[in-house]
Amino acid sequence: MLGGMRIAVEWWERHQVVLYLAALVVGAIVGLAAPGVAGPLEPAIAPVLGLLLYATFLGVPFAAIGRALGDWRFLAAVVALNFVLVPVIVFGLSRFVAHDEALLVGVLLVLLTPCVDYVIVFSGLAGGARDRLLAATLLLMLLQILLLPFYLWLMAGSDVVGAIDPQPFVAAFLLLIVLPLMLAALTQLLAKRSRAGRAIARGASAAMVPLMMITLAVVVASQIFAVTGSLGRLLAVVPLYVVFVPIAAVLGAVIGRVAHLDVPARRAVTFSGVTRNSLVVLPLALALPASFSLTPLVVVTQTLVELVAMVVMVALVPRFIRADPRTRTAHADGPLAR
Repeated sequence: MLGGMRIAVEWWERHQVVLYLAALVVGAIVGLAAPGVAGPLEPAIAPVLGLLLYATFLGVPFAAIGRALGDWRFLAAVVALNFVLVPVIVFGLSRFVAHDEALLVGVLLVLLTPCVDYVIVFSGLAGGARDRLLAATLLLMLLQILLLPFYLWLMAGSDVVGAIDPQPFVAAFLLLIVLPLMLAALTQLLAKRSRAGRAIARGASAAMVPLMMITLAVVVASQIFAVTGSLGRLLAVVPLYVVFVPIAAVLGAVIGRVAHLDVPARRAVTFSGVTRNSLVVLPLALALPASFSLTPLVVVTQTLVELVAMVVMVALVPRFIRADPRTRTAHADGPLAR
């Protein structure tokens, strides 16, 4: 039985990109064919994402997180990319929808906030430094809470800032980061002391690919029908989201190289620049006044575009960000470098 499970795990890890694309397609078919599933599936997004992050955190040695906190070059690269360079890109892209306030606010909300949850998963799948991204989550979350009102005021006006409640940020951080992180730390501790703890840790790690597939399918199935219902206006933001991905990816790769980071860290910085905090800012969009009723769908549209982009990046980033054969060393690049 254990041998069969090991073969299954190896198979789905080898074919994970295809499986993720299949999950996106299945979610889209279900969501469009049975719109009624959106109601029960939407509340399931946070628990499913929490389980996925729990499994992800289990694979990160907590001693490595402590070391990662001292990696100031990585932290500086991530902060500079997300809070200096990306806002410049976002300002330029958002001018294309500046005439429509609901679209503008949605674009700004989602593109100005760097992801702190499943970016760790996707980065890890591409050989990125999960431990360093995990160590940076608190800093990224605090900075976006502090800077988002300023950037919104600068790019959209003071009325928008006054309409936003920061409480969903705090709730999402506690539910999606702190709770799974504490449970993972407890499981790692139990794994050192008991056979049951080791079995739980192995089972959760083995379930990474199925959990990612479930998360992708649930998010798409719960949101896609609402998006297609307002497709006319939402089509205006799709090109912006598509263009944002390669621009942010290239900037991330460049700043990682300029900072002289190793391969796993450069991949992690690249993913951090591209992935946005859509699932966390969605409650903020939902809490806006009635005149912004389309704004939540603008945020959700970015989620759908980004999920496809993430699957593609998992396949492409390891090919484009890799060690120079002339300078590659096991010490510099670490075990995740490809």
